[in-house]
Formats: sequence, structure tokens, C-alpha cells
Amino acid sequence: MSDTLPDRLSIDPNSEFYNEALLQDGIGLSLNGTEKTNAEEYCISEGWIRVAAGKTLDRKGRPLTLKLKGTVKVWRLNLSQNAD
Repeated sequence: MSDTLPDRLSIDPNSEFYNEALLQDGIGLSLNGTEKTNAEEYCISEGWIRVAAGKTLDRKGRPLTLKLKGTVKVWRLNLSQNAD
């Protein structure tokens, strides 16, 4: 498997940016130097992540999300754990 991560990734199975294999391996993500564990989607080139807005749902039953902008960095969790 390639060490490069996609520019954009989503945890929503209905999204075109969903990749189950990458999500099973584990992805670490930080926004402006702060690690985030609640991201629903990210885009490195555009510099944003989407996080759930509490327990609020839209009319289709999906969580409402907020777009947070800043410097996005992502890494594989399994590779960093094996390096220790």
C-alpha cells in the first residue's frame, strides 16, 4: 500500500471520497497543530476539515457539520505505531 494519503477523505460511505481500507488502518489528523479525533471529512489542498455539530441531525438523519479552516496535516496511525 502506498504511503501517500489522498488529498480528501470522508468517513461517510455515501461520499465519493470514502475509502474503507484507509479508514481501517487509521488516520491521524491535526488542524493548526491541534490533533482532532472527531473529523468527518478533510481536504488538505483547500485547508479545511468537517466536524459534527453536536448531536444535531439534518432532515436525512446525517449529522450537521461545521467546516473549520486552517493548516491540515494527516498521517497513518499504524505506520507511526510500528516505528516505535
